[in-house]
Amino acid sequence: MLEKQDETTQPRDPQAKKGRPTPKRSEAEANRRTRVSVPKDRKEAARQARDRVRAEREKQRTALMEGDERHLPARDKGPVRKFARDYVDARWSLAEFFLPAAVLILVLSIVKVPALQLLSTLLFLLFFVLVILDFVRLGFGLRKQLTERFAGQNTRGAVAYGLMRILQMRRLRLPKPQVRRGEKP
Repeated sequence: MLEKQDETTQPRDPQAKKGRPTPKRSEAEANRRTRVSVPKDRKEAARQARDRVRAEREKQRTALMEGDERHLPARDKGPVRKFARDYVDARWSLAEFFLPAAVLILVLSIVKVPALQLLSTLLFLLFFVLVILDFVRLGFGLRKQLTERFAGQNTRGAVAYGLMRILQMRRLRLPKPQVRRGEKP
């Protein structure tokens, strides 16, 4: 049976020593059996599972805050997603101001002055069309850069990932932006 080598194990020099004696088969089997310790109580097992999940979520949360690539959730992992994040974070966009503008327009539409209500409706339509055009421009640019940089790799979902990220205000984005505006990703 062939074992898969991970990137941390290097092919060994056949003359090199491993630094420890080979364990006897009975010792190896005993070690393998004792590693799995499942509690006999169902409630205790559930508590341990909750604690493991909680610890994993905490790792992911801190990774999202600090940008630690090793512990990010699966949707944010990988060089393609990192490039999409950096591409979006390095640019100004109208889409990130959509939520604050929508709140302002909503307040204008509540006011009992008909002229302000009409103005708010027109502003919302204009802003909405500009955001859609900005999305299209950014989406095509991101798709082009992804096909150039990651030719032959799976980039599925990366453009949608970038567009959803740009809808968020910059300071509320998770993982935190790693590039400044104007920098090359």
